[in-house]
Amino acid sequence: MHLTLRALISHGRVARKLGLGPESRINMLRNILTGLVRHERIETTRARADEVRFYAEKLIDYAKKGETNEKSMKMANFWLTEKDLIPKLFKVLAPRFENHSRAYTQMARLPNRENLDRASMAVIEYKGNPFPPLYRVKQDNELNLVNQLLKGYREEQAQLSAGNSKP
Repeated sequence: MHLTLRALISHGRVARKLGLGPESRINMLRNILTGLVRHERIETTRARADEVRFYAEKLIDYAKKGETNEKSMKMANFWLTEKDLIPKLFKVLAPRFENHSRAYTQMARLPNRENLDRASMAVIEYKGNPFPPLYRVKQDNELNLVNQLLKGYREEQAQLSAGNSKP
């Protein structure tokens, strides 16, 4: 009972360590977030991508308030290490997500890294970027052989059930 109870209590730990200390964690998150704003799609470890996703969404939330808002400018100035990306944040990314209420990013899992650490990898990206999609778009093709066979089977079953209900 002590093991399960101890596992449920967080003891004040609310975030992953991801580095040597709190300062290196923040610097690493700032660098990843800067790369995400610059390239709109980055590949990193799954834990880092999951952690930076929250900050990427918050940055867009603040950017949607406009560059005249003092707090949004402070947040952009702090989180983006390359200051030439601040106009891109306010003039490209914020208008793109003006009609969205949440979920500005999406994350896709990749196979584990092949070198010694075998770290689980992921791709994180802003939605609506100019790159090809990570996920295949579902196509409902009625001319597919399997779909044609299913259609014929359904029609046959409908005729049988209609014939049985008329006696």
